[in-house]
Amino acid sequence: MNKEVIQLFFNDNKNRFSPETVRAYNIALTQFFSWCEKNYGAVKTKDIRDWMSYLTDDGLKPRSVELKLTAVKSFYNYCMEENILEKNPAQRVRTPKKEDSLPYYLDKRQLALFQELLKDNLRDRAILETLYATGVRISELLNIRLEDIKWDTRQIWIRKGKGNKERFVLFTHDCAERLKPYLDQRSFNSEYLFSNNRGEPLSRDLVELLFREYSAILGFRVTPHTMRHTFAAHLAEKGMTFTYIQELLGHANINSTRIYTRLMNHARKKKYDQFQI
Repeated sequence: MNKEVIQLFFNDNKNRFSPETVRAYNIALTQFFSWCEKNYGAVKTKDIRDWMSYLTDDGLKPRSVELKLTAVKSFYNYCMEENILEKNPAQRVRTPKKEDSLPYYLDKRQLALFQELLKDNLRDRAILETLYATGVRISELLNIRLEDIKWDTRQIWIRKGKGNKERFVLFTHDCAERLKPYLDQRSFNSEYLFSNNRGEPLSRDLVELLFREYSAILGFRVTPHTMRHTFAAHLAEKGMTFTYIQELLGHANINSTRIYTRLMNHARKKKYDQFQI
């Protein structure tokens, strides 16, 4: 019964939800009902709060818990709007307090170690360089088509970013030098920049699995999104204007980009402390 109502929820919101929202909400709802083991109509407020406590105790960060709760709240709001339920068990559940943390990114030494690790793997080295040079999200990276790349001006058209907004991002000469050998050695045809041997775009799960494996080898955590933070942090450290960084990242709100101001100040403080030792 849960699956049928969840499917109705997604069907009725297909024009409002982005593919990434559908993916995240689907994972969250599947996890919740697997943990709760109740029919959606029998769920109580306490069940949702207990699940959030379980996620927190399991090491999930407040931001991640909040995103999962948003999925559950959205589902139950839909049930109320469609008169499927008479009472909303998620209505009184408060979002967890967010931690005031800086974005995690790689310093120059860590980035060099990662690049060195992948030097003999043309595809994965090209993926790393594209993520770092452009700052794109993993979903945006995997949807890049060859026709979207302007090699002469080193620009890439991001057709549908977050919120279905398009933009152009830039890539470096070094990035181009990593992409061309990878494309030249491909033995199959595909319209996508990064694809499997059937010509389909690489799966997000595969890329994230690769990054987890590389993290274990390197001894420090790195994800595709880490590279987006690294891209922005390194530009901020070089003094690039935040409105430019905002445009390259595709942030709708400049406040999303301003966190890198704090990160820059943090980096300066670390350097100052090193000189004072």
